[in-house]
Amino acid sequence: MFSKILIANRGEIACRIINACKEMGIKTVAVYSDVDSNSLHKNLADESIAIGGNTAAESYLVFDKIINAARESGAEAIHPGYGFLSENHHFNQAVKDAGLVFIGPEPEPMRLLGSKVESRLKMIEAGVPVVPGMKGASEKIQDFIDAAEKIGFPVLIKASAGGGGKGMRVVNDIKDLEESVNAARREAKSSFGDDSIFMEKYVLEPRHIEIQVARDKFGDGVHLYERECSIQRRHQKVIEESPSTAIDDVVRAKMGEAALKALDAVDYHTVATVEFLLDKDKNFYFLEVNTRIQVEHPVTEMVTGIDLVKLQINLAYGNKIGLRQEEIKQQGWAIETRIYAEDAENNFMPTGGKIHFLSQVSNPGIRIDSGIKEGDEISPFYDPIMSKIISYGSTRKEAIDKSIYALKNYNLLGVKTSIPYLINILDHSDFRSGNTTTDFIAKRNDELMNFVDYTDEALALISSISETPQQKNEFYNIKESTPWQEIGAWEID
Repeated sequence: MFSKILIANRGEIACRIINACKEMGIKTVAVYSDVDSNSLHKNLADESIAIGGNTAAESYLVFDKIINAARESGAEAIHPGYGFLSENHHFNQAVKDAGLVFIGPEPEPMRLLGSKVESRLKMIEAGVPVVPGMKGASEKIQDFIDAAEKIGFPVLIKASAGGGGKGMRVVNDIKDLEESVNAARREAKSSFGDDSIFMEKYVLEPRHIEIQVARDKFGDGVHLYERECSIQRRHQKVIEESPSTAIDDVVRAKMGEAALKALDAVDYHTVATVEFLLDKDKNFYFLEVNTRIQVEHPVTEMVTGIDLVKLQINLAYGNKIGLRQEEIKQQGWAIETRIYAEDAENNFMPTGGKIHFLSQVSNPGIRIDSGIKEGDEISPFYDPIMSKIISYGSTRKEAIDKSIYALKNYNLLGVKTSIPYLINILDHSDFRSGNTTTDFIAKRNDELMNFVDYTDEALALISSISETPQQKNEFYNIKESTPWQEIGAWEID
């Protein structure tokens, strides 16, 4: 096994990977930017190396800085986490060329699956169902017009190199098609440096279902069932759960088989997520393959009992998968809520500031993956996700109730968060009944925005308190005494 791994990331996913490595007896190396000089992930790792800069472009996206840090520390492998360089096949190749192990797939499968057009063609060839649409990208508006007339409106324009909803447009009428094509092309170029776009049928009222899969270098693969990720805002996932309320064991088995077929088609080794759209008639269509660990991976871990980060590391080392499909069971229900530093009342704009106070529950069945601590300054330079609450119950209702309890008792002062909004989603009658299509938020946003956020009042109270230790203690109700003084008179028998 590896003796030392460098984590090329930050925040909660870096902390998650570091903790998995510690359990495996593997030394860890963190890299950190200037703004992360007192970060939790830096403090958790066995070693840490400064890579300078503040923005991602100056730090976590610089190949040479990360590879040189790995060499300097003696790390044998690099774990990219998610985001940043995790799906960059050029970085993957650079790591390999440096004589290090990239904890992920080989560069070529990553490159192929990173292209929505190439991967779509590969899936058609392999017999994996895809959404009807164009076979490839095009620069000619007439090709888009012809395809739209053939498959019918509404249609969805997508960036070939896209992700996170960038370069994506829903078009309901032919009169809006050309303008939407041009706008999607500009956004794709700006976001990914690649203006290739294509078009497919827009599936009405779908669910977003993804299948967790893993395959080793010996050709053995398993699926670890599904996650439902239909609760989305602007194509970004907000709440995820496993299992899905929408599929039965027959559909579940078919989707798992299709997901494994997708990996076989490109000779893929390691952990991956195959994403599908599921329509109201239970037909499912290939969307894409994510060639990294997903933000929502903990819900799968909770219902299967399998640590996906450890599995990733073992597969990267060349070990056999060590799992048989019939041994993998899906038990109970898990729900993940993402806590972002954002202002729901201001169009969910990212927020920043200092975390003056932080407390959270630690009840059975509640797991918190966090990348923050009290006193941290939340930076505007990176993704605003701070932590994730994963709740587990024997039933879906129990998991929902635990999630709401955990959110209501997640106390963070100093930064606005999405918590009140998340509680409203979870407690909505349609969510509780399992009516969770991808337009859930769009249809109910006015209802979901009906909450009172006391963050501004709390911030005003904090700012009114002076920095003297005595007044701080009064504010936080801290007593300057020992436990022995607190329990009163005592003696040893």
